[in-house]
Amino acid sequence: MPIRMDQMMQLLCHVSRRKRMKAAVKRSSRGGLLMITTALLGGLVGGPPGLALGGAVGGLLGAWMNSEKFKPVPQIIMELPPAKQQTLYIEAIAVLKSLDWSDFARLTSVVMNSDILQLQLAKLLENYFARELSAVIKYGE
Repeated sequence: MPIRMDQMMQLLCHVSRRKRMKAAVKRSSRGGLLMITTALLGGLVGGPPGLALGGAVGGLLGAWMNSEKFKPVPQIIMELPPAKQQTLYIEAIAVLKSLDWSDFARLTSVVMNSDILQLQLAKLLENYFARELSAVIKYGE
């Protein structure tokens, strides 16, 4: 019996909740754009000293914006666009394809009773988040 994509996302959310996974998505491009904009505005208003001051202020604001803000992984999974969920679904199916299960409840039970399967799915999420979202994962807390 095939597993639906929404069911797989639920399962991945369940595993990441159990592992208490959080992710910080890096947005360095936004911070860089802010720094360039403030440097440009500072240069237009104050000449060379304004350029230096604008660049410094923009750099500080950009660094503050990019400070890692951790969000729960289940929340991020559910907010992913369908195309990214599909990619995650395909990768998770590859991990679980050898399991024998008759319905979603049975599959969930098998996964949640296996530390190895939970670890494999957590590692899959960690790699996916690093590769696709440039995110850093932390466990616990």
